[in-house]
Amino acid sequence: MNLIKAEKRLLEILLKKSFKYSEEPIFKLVSGRMSNYYINCKTTTLDPEAMLLIGHLFYNKVKPLHINAIGGLTLGADPIAFATAMVSGMQDDAINAFVVRKKAKEHGLMKWIEGNVQEGNKVVIVDDVVTTGQSTIDAVDRARESNLNMIKAIALVDRQEGGRENIEKRNVPFESIFTRDDLMNLYKKR
Repeated sequence: MNLIKAEKRLLEILLKKSFKYSEEPIFKLVSGRMSNYYINCKTTTLDPEAMLLIGHLFYNKVKPLHINAIGGLTLGADPIAFATAMVSGMQDDAINAFVVRKKAKEHGLMKWIEGNVQEGNKVVIVDDVVTTGQSTIDAVDRARESNLNMIKAIALVDRQEGGRENIEKRNVPFESIFTRDDLMNLYKKR
């Protein structure tokens, strides 16, 4: 797959399906703050064409890291982790997917993390959108509590509102496939 074309196409899908902009801050964020931007990545990450592109783009980012598993806080991270794991399997380079629960399971083994991941595994935490970085940080904290070896965090979109800095304060390298500026630049061209 041509990764430059894949990235360009995925940005177009994000703009069409997931990005909203208003001159006035009319969108209420999880933090309660109002914003000019709204980015609902689920409409993209759950789209069949976008899933394939996401899988290839994220796999390309994590392949050189030689990780065992990829995952993050449910629900935003799930389609990204699953798509990446599937593409890795297509390359005969199996990377397991895992899910970090928002609260521990209340029965059975009462685990925070589900999937084929074990203590000491090298992992990457993913997220769909990073604003403050709190969901990513929650996943990082749970992974560390489970004695997983944190290698990096990667988001589909960085809203460029302090999330990167907050995540990096936890000694986790961070990168994103796209930024809010990437979306705004394409929005302005349209």
